[in-house]
Amino acid sequence: MTDFAYLIPLFPLAAFAINLFVGHRLGSLSGWISVLTSMASATIALPAAWAVAQGGQFSHEWLWMTLGRYDLNFGYLLDPLSATLLFVVTIIGTLIQIYSIGYMHGEQYYHRFFAYVSLFMSAMLTLVISNNYVLYFMAWEVMGLCSYLLIGFYFHKDSAANASRKAFLTTRVGDVGFFLGILTLFVIGGTLSFTELPEAVAQGGPLLWLAAPLIFCGTVGKSAQFPLHVWLPDAMEGPTPVSALIHAATMVAAGVYLVARSFVLFTSFPMVLPWVMGIGTLTAFMAAYIALTATDIKKVLAFSTISQLGYMVAAMGLGGMTAGTFHLMTHAFLRPCYSWVLGV
Repeated sequence: MTDFAYLIPLFPLAAFAINLFVGHRLGSLSGWISVLTSMASATIALPAAWAVAQGGQFSHEWLWMTLGRYDLNFGYLLDPLSATLLFVVTIIGTLIQIYSIGYMHGEQYYHRFFAYVSLFMSAMLTLVISNNYVLYFMAWEVMGLCSYLLIGFYFHKDSAANASRKAFLTTRVGDVGFFLGILTLFVIGGTLSFTELPEAVAQGGPLLWLAAPLIFCGTVGKSAQFPLHVWLPDAMEGPTPVSALIHAATMVAAGVYLVARSFVLFTSFPMVLPWVMGIGTLTAFMAAYIALTATDIKKVLAFSTISQLGYMVAAMGLGGMTAGTFHLMTHAFLRPCYSWVLGV
């Protein structure tokens, strides 16, 4: 199955195209198309993750373009870190879509909802298995677009429309820093590949350390860390499945995953780690105290999620990549349960 890893994000992408163009004719079948394609991705992703767990690491890449003396390749990388996220995203994403079939039944834009969710899944799976920062960033931005569309799904409500714009614009602030970090890494380090990153860091450069805090800006925005945490509580304006999807298995996990994927860059410059730990700790305690005074159960869950994300980032800042990733996985499975039980 590892030879077919490139198909993992393509199945949900096909569901997006089908639901977008002919979904209005399919009715309730549009939801099952998204579910079945997500299951198809899982049938490849889970055996591939198991193969990695047995001690393997698999990668493949194709030439996309040549920039001067540098070849920019696109491909996939299956290692223990990506295998963990594949396990989480495919299972949680499929369960959320199954739940959505009943929850969204009768909605006017039923097929459009599943088109957006499938595109979201495709982008997240691409992000998880990507082998370089360019492909990662492309999937990252598609996820930002999908979050805007899903949070503002009830666009006729002013609160939902405002929340979607707030989420989109706030996360873009962090994405600017992330993009500058990628440019810094390319210009000074000479690589954008995750597998070549340790060698680039070892060779070093006078300003290569700047790439780490700039890349971390992306985590601050996507994973709702202080001071860019303000978008996540308002994201509850989307349908309940969207809250479960964004708050658990996909969007907010992407920022923590970014730090884990770039961990060698952060640990090579110890002066950056205290800032990561400090922002994570501040976010964890700040959000928890705000949750104590919240009277809306949706706000309580939102600030609780922000607090848990702060713990994950703090663990990364303390050098505990395994601990942070493990907490990411456990929270991803637990958080949707709150949405399903409470219906928020």
